[in-house]
Amino acid sequence: MAQQAEEKPIAVWGAIASNSIIAVAKFTAAFFTGSSSMISEGIHSTVDTANEGLLLLGLKRSKRPPDDAHPFGYGQELYFWSLVVAIVLFGLGGGMSIYEGIVHLLNPEGLEDPLWNYVVLGIAFVAEGTSWTIALRKFLPTIEEEEALWHAIRNSKDPTVLTVLFEDSAALSGLVVAFLGVWLSHQFDQPWIDGTASVIIGMILAVVAFLLAYESRGLLIGESADPQVIASIRQIAEADAGIAAVQRVLTMHLGPNEVLLTLDLRFAPNLVGEEIANAIARVETAIREEHPQIEQIFVEAQKYR
Repeated sequence: MAQQAEEKPIAVWGAIASNSIIAVAKFTAAFFTGSSSMISEGIHSTVDTANEGLLLLGLKRSKRPPDDAHPFGYGQELYFWSLVVAIVLFGLGGGMSIYEGIVHLLNPEGLEDPLWNYVVLGIAFVAEGTSWTIALRKFLPTIEEEEALWHAIRNSKDPTVLTVLFEDSAALSGLVVAFLGVWLSHQFDQPWIDGTASVIIGMILAVVAFLLAYESRGLLIGESADPQVIASIRQIAEADAGIAAVQRVLTMHLGPNEVLLTLDLRFAPNLVGEEIANAIARVETAIREEHPQIEQIFVEAQKYR
């Protein structure tokens, strides 16, 4: 996991490249055809591009070293910017798409030749699918054996890959809705269908924004490590001959691959000062070898009575 933290955010860069190109193409198609759903899709891709830029900013700022003002580092700043991404996605992406759809419903205009739309939607689907595949391949190695995908998403502590995965999933869904809106609107000469598709795209973005905000909130206010990691820590500590009991294991994520650990240990009654210190050192070393993401360990040491 520590190694993954040092890797370049390939999923984020891939999403920026695809979304920026797609946004230009979608707005071009909307200009020539007057499609409301294509305008919404252009807004969607523009917002996604800006959001990935915010994620890169969060990644850079979260890697700053600890200082007197922030002795535990700046890792949680990444969670803050993930929350900002969710707010932008909801306000600009979802809100503007719904607004555009309502305006089109109130003032319906027929579509011109939809060929531009079909070409751009096809290219966008391939590009978004590629970006989604990259994000999924970055995420799959983090899934434990026999763990359900949704459970893995809920337990993920890396908002960068998770955000790209959610946004690309919303983008692919939006492209399908936009295609149906354009095709049905042109096929049956009913402009309101295109406006309705724009509203649906906005609602999809709003739902995804809510899910991202919910996940970011849990991480931002302090989320514990995975229960399996906590159980492993307890097992490691109890296996040491100098430890009589493990009272509490408290953990909190300070970043995707940085965990703060506090241990409440009870030591065997025959141990003296230096022996207690050696037992603590053994436990800390064993925990860090098994779980390198645990960088800071604090031990509350008490003799067993």
